[in-house]
Amino acid sequence: MNDNAIPPQRGRFSSLADHALLTRWRRPAPQRLNLALQGGGSHGAFTWGVLDALLAHPSLQFEGLSGSSAGAMNAVVFANGWMQGGREGARLGLAKFWSDVARQMPWGSMTQGEGEAISLSPASKLIANLASYFSPSQLNPFDLNPLRDLLIAQVDFEQLRARSPFKLFVGTTQANTGKLRVFRETELTVEVLLASACLPKIHHSVEIDGEPYWDGGYSANPAVFPLFYDCDSRDILLVLLSPLVREGTPHTVEEIEARIVELSFSANFMREMRMFSHATEFATPGFLTLGKLERRLHKMRFHMIDSSQLPCLHRTETKLIAHTPFLEFLREQGRERAAHWLSAHAGSVGQQSTVDMKKWLT
Repeated sequence: MNDNAIPPQRGRFSSLADHALLTRWRRPAPQRLNLALQGGGSHGAFTWGVLDALLAHPSLQFEGLSGSSAGAMNAVVFANGWMQGGREGARLGLAKFWSDVARQMPWGSMTQGEGEAISLSPASKLIANLASYFSPSQLNPFDLNPLRDLLIAQVDFEQLRARSPFKLFVGTTQANTGKLRVFRETELTVEVLLASACLPKIHHSVEIDGEPYWDGGYSANPAVFPLFYDCDSRDILLVLLSPLVREGTPHTVEEIEARIVELSFSANFMREMRMFSHATEFATPGFLTLGKLERRLHKMRFHMIDSSQLPCLHRTETKLIAHTPFLEFLREQGRERAAHWLSAHAGSVGQQSTVDMKKWLT
């Protein structure tokens, strides 16, 4: 035995390799989140801000993203950017997408006010009201859609179908049956994304495999069940654009119509969340009798970032305003809400729910 050799000491690492191995073992694993992203036209810029803040938090990883309409746009652009450049690529991709959206129309001449007080100008409201008396085939016989060119230019659909970094679930509504169809990342095309955001009073129906499709928000805004059944992560973060509680009862014709549209886009989501809450409550508590479904229900952890107390998001007309200052305002609001949630609840991911589903839904 070499007299100069130093024998291993009890309680000490015998080699640098052992030290590195134990360090990795002790290091907490990144927490994975599934994201459920609501749609809402230009209000989706709020979700842009939420995602931007989440991307800046290195301890969070992501597995599945589900969205309809603007939520689907955010999910796909997020995944495409990550595929091309990781976290920073996702942040840059979202910023470019919303900046390009804002350049589509001369919104400065079509709006009045700014920030929370922004609204359509009287002339714009008149035009929008007159347009409601015509069908898309009358107003836009050539089916021109600048969003198509924007998406083709930014999203590499072929590569995303082949190697998406996340599981993607894009909600659409079959126009002839009213059924929800959720497209996966392996099925993604520009037509799928346009279908998910197709408002039939504004756009022509989008045909896929001979079937006409409308906005996914009519049947799921967004679909949460794919994140439950098809993802391993038990944590789902809901990013909501529709107010959970609206102050005041609508009285005017305009207010009533806006509220009816809002309810139609949120009813299926609320019903699905109530199903999760009730199913968990009624799942058999005994260990020996727990089946696969019951075990999964009891392991589910829900979290939520919502846009409550943002008056501008309570007005339906602002969903149409893709004006740069307004979108940037919404992004900052989303960042602030997400930063507050991260400060209060990031440590709960992987541990416990941070939203009381029973209290919220009753």
